[in-house]
Amino acid sequence: MKTVKVYGPGCKRCETTEAMVKDAAAKLGVAVEVEKITDAKSIAMAGVISTPGISVDGKLVHAGGLPDAAKLEGWLRA
Repeated sequence: MKTVKVYGPGCKRCETTEAMVKDAAAKLGVAVEVEKITDAKSIAMAGVISTPGISVDGKLVHAGGLPDAAKLEGWLRA
């Protein structure tokens, strides 16, 4: 099971990013545990300068704006 963290204050883009992660995982048949991180200090400590951010299994893979769907699927497959 992959652990995916979505970093952001709870804005619409952050909610959309979380939904994209869940949809991509379902499409690929990959088991994921999605955690939303909304605390500003935790977001900064993760190295996310621009939200939304995504980390997969502890590695920051995206920050700022909605992720590209193809890249998202690649991160979940890896």
